[in-house]
Amino acid sequence: NISRVTEFILLGLSDTQELQLLFFTLFLLAYAMVLLGNLLIIVTVRTDPKLSSPMYFLLCNLSFIDICYTSVTAPRVLVALLSGHKAIAFEGCMAQLFFLHFVGSSEMFLLTVMAFDRYTAICRPLHYTAIMARRACWALVSACWVGGFIHSIVQTVLMLQLPFCGPNTIHSYFCDVPPVVRLACADTTLTEWLVASNSGLISLGCFLVLVASYALILAKVRAHVSQGHWKALSTCTSHVMAVTLLFMPCIFTYLRPAGTVPANKYICVIYTIFSPMMNPLIYTLRSNEVKESV
Repeated sequence: NISRVTEFILLGLSDTQELQLLFFTLFLLAYAMVLLGNLLIIVTVRTDPKLSSPMYFLLCNLSFIDICYTSVTAPRVLVALLSGHKAIAFEGCMAQLFFLHFVGSSEMFLLTVMAFDRYTAICRPLHYTAIMARRACWALVSACWVGGFIHSIVQTVLMLQLPFCGPNTIHSYFCDVPPVVRLACADTTLTEWLVASNSGLISLGCFLVLVASYALILAKVRAHVSQGHWKALSTCTSHVMAVTLLFMPCIFTYLRPAGTVPANKYICVIYTIFSPMMNPLIYTLRSNEVKESV
């Protein structure tokens, strides 16, 4: 008979008490900045009629996604660092894995839509209003959520089909596919390649589309020297920095079988905490309209 694992042990970032207090302080400050910064954007966009363009509609949705994305992992990490309780039930681990990929992949799709919005506004300004009508914006945002749900369902089903009967120690501070799949009591080669082709290719594909869209924008504005086009160039540069912070760690983590390279739990901090914290600063503070409204 095979005994099924009922809980996992999340080792966290460190076992040293002093470092745990330091990580708790840093995570608490980062999570508070994510909540306050993104809530401020949502309230500002929703209450100011001047911020009714498609760009701010998409930005408002990005802020909501960032709040959800960070809330999947941060509260559980804070409780574990403060109380020392590192166990998580099997069902809770699978739920965290599901919502992490659901919201995370939805954010990747939304960032791709936002890049398309910027490309349309700069390269096809006369058709912008018709292309990015409110109904089209709602359809694009809904497609992002549906795409994220389908992706996450596939990941979760792949994990639920694996037998877990032996080790239950996860070398990370949250449940994710790479560290969990290593604990399965079976040959996981096929599952690892399926995960890499799912999460990895989504991350790489969205990143390449983003880079291509910004490259087209830069090629468009290169021939112009007006102040507005230089502003567009500066904005695109900051956006490329933001998406790089999110996509490069994800590509490194997921675009390979889980057993080929040891996972680095500190890299996960970049796309689970640091990137959602930086998004309000990068996407908002460069907009004079938002700063005036705030």
